[in-house]
Amino acid sequence: MKFEKTKLPGVVVITPKINGDARGYFAETFRHDLLENYLGYEICFVQDNESKSSFGVLRGLHYQLPPFTQTKLVRVIKGRVLDIAVDIRKGASSFGEWVAVELSETNMKQLFVPRGFAHGFVVLSEEVIFSYKVDNYYSPECDRGIKYNDSTLNIDWLIDEDKLSLSQKDIILPAFSDAEYFNYNENYYAK
Repeated sequence: MKFEKTKLPGVVVITPKINGDARGYFAETFRHDLLENYLGYEICFVQDNESKSSFGVLRGLHYQLPPFTQTKLVRVIKGRVLDIAVDIRKGASSFGEWVAVELSETNMKQLFVPRGFAHGFVVLSEEVIFSYKVDNYYSPECDRGIKYNDSTLNIDWLIDEDKLSLSQKDIILPAFSDAEYFNYNENYYAK
């Protein structure tokens, strides 16, 4: 596995080694020991989630507040998305910054999104099957989000706004300036 830092501290792109031949391929998509060794801290995923969406579906930007904050390890099983992580750790030098990574069934990249970051994606292919590993359970009381088209963040979702499809919940999310943030703790992440 290859681990690559992004401009956001703690957000990591993970690319598995793919062994393929005429029969197909084999790839190790998760190794707990390698991930913890790279991160320098313990991680324990407790739940796997999967979603299926069509072209233009935008899910996000989502996160959970304490005590149910979540680290996510996300990947595409089928199709292609633009995946986004936003730093919402107030006081961090990268507060309000975001990264975009294309995840697809072809490149098999994954994005590790630690606690303190909002996450979302938009479907670029006709259909996508998207997989999430999370280190804490879903809590409706702690569920929060930020409006996808917030002018402060100015995220380029690569699709015209009139072609996007959002849930009612995501349409009414607050602006970045009105969101509930995390307090930055520089010792939380080892790398």
